[in-house]
Amino acid sequence: MKITLLTVGRLRKSPELALVDDYLDRFAKTGRSLGLPPVQLVEVEDKRGTGMAGETPLIDRAIPAGAFVVMMDERGEQPTSPEFASRIGDLRDQGRDICFVIGGADGLDPSLRSRADWQISLGRMVWPHMLVRVMLAEQLYRAASILSGAPYHRA
Repeated sequence: MKITLLTVGRLRKSPELALVDDYLDRFAKTGRSLGLPPVQLVEVEDKRGTGMAGETPLIDRAIPAGAFVVMMDERGEQPTSPEFASRIGDLRDQGRDICFVIGGADGLDPSLRSRADWQISLGRMVWPHMLVRVMLAEQLYRAASILSGAPYHRA
């Protein structure tokens, strides 16, 4: 099993980068005993600045073949943290690779969204894509904590 976090843009030294690194490190430590590998971060960047049109082929090429594709999209389902953890656990048990996709400031092209096995939203509000990275990294750590029975998640 491989877990990929595929994002548009590069996080430079920033508070967001520190938080993403912290939560992904926590996930790696907690997930190790659960059979969850460290998350591989893949950043793509449209250097021509053409927005969604330029980002779409970069994202499309970077999605690992055969992976269960989870697109972060404001129109997606809003699972609870335990439901999210359960899905991660099920995919682990099936030996499936997972690729989480976070688009750029303009979101994801409909042609990409149609490739998703699961579209999820972090709420009805729209969030900056750099904050979505932090929030998804935290939810991955929370999922590993839930699967391990650790007290981090208080339901």
